[in-house]
Amino acid sequence: MEKNADFKKFSAKFFLTPGRIVWIFVLVVGLIGASTCFFKVDETEQAVITRFGKYYTTLGPGLQFKLPFGIDKSYNVPVKVLQTEQFGFQSLKSGVRNEYKNNIVDESTMLTGDLNIVDVEWIIQYRIVDPSSWLFNVKDRRQTIRDISRSAINALVGDRAILDIMGQERTSIENLATENMNVKFKELGLGINVTAVKLQNIVPPEGVQDAFEDVNKAIQDMNRFINEGKEAYNSEIPKTQGLADQQVQIAEGYASERVNKAQGDVARFNSVYAEYKLAPAITKKRLYLETMEELFGSDAAKNSLIDGELKNVLPVKNITEKAN
Repeated sequence: MEKNADFKKFSAKFFLTPGRIVWIFVLVVGLIGASTCFFKVDETEQAVITRFGKYYTTLGPGLQFKLPFGIDKSYNVPVKVLQTEQFGFQSLKSGVRNEYKNNIVDESTMLTGDLNIVDVEWIIQYRIVDPSSWLFNVKDRRQTIRDISRSAINALVGDRAILDIMGQERTSIENLATENMNVKFKELGLGINVTAVKLQNIVPPEGVQDAFEDVNKAIQDMNRFINEGKEAYNSEIPKTQGLADQQVQIAEGYASERVNKAQGDVARFNSVYAEYKLAPAITKKRLYLETMEELFGSDAAKNSLIDGELKNVLPVKNITEKAN
């Protein structure tokens, strides 16, 4: 009993004085406050700070400070992470919650502009660009993203034929869907920016898939025949065009030859005429002699009907005489 009394006296003397209790309380409160004042923000994040429940500021990466005891609260938002939503299918690593699994078939089935039913699978990729808007402006953010995405894709698919959707219009649908979604998200103040919309599988429903494949094969055969016809056309037309160009060049060459010859005859006639005007008698005689020489020369006399050697009574060549 004496030992317990001594211990109580010692405790009262050294530990349980009112002043020391206050200091111990202050120290404990200070440690708790210090532990809630500092927090870390990752390189891919930004921290949104609220003071008494109202938005106060946004802080960047690093070790940051806030007021303790719940006066300031911090919310780390992954602003540099590319986030993905899937529609019409579920990958093994997607992390899609159970409440969305039953809606996969419903959200992928759409009506096209030519009144065909088609199953469309797509994904959207987005980043958070305004952390405070992302946290406070919309309550059910994920469902809002999915609803707006479905609305945009349904509208674009409903304006186009099924073959265009499966073929040449895919890129156009992706680009227009990205623009339309960003406009809607900005109007709602969701604080995100869609970077890409990518269409995956676009197929008819299972009940009509075989018939559609037959139609698609027929279209492919038609396109193949058209391409073969174009190939034959492209191989024959240049050949025919080459032959036509060759004939045109031959005709142009013949025309040039005739024109040049006629111009030469005209020039020769003009020169002879000029000489004739200077000496008509001499020119006339020269022309006569040149003509006679041309007709009765040594080579021309063999084919002439005139007997140049005067062996007959009349100076006419005997046509019954054998040629020497």
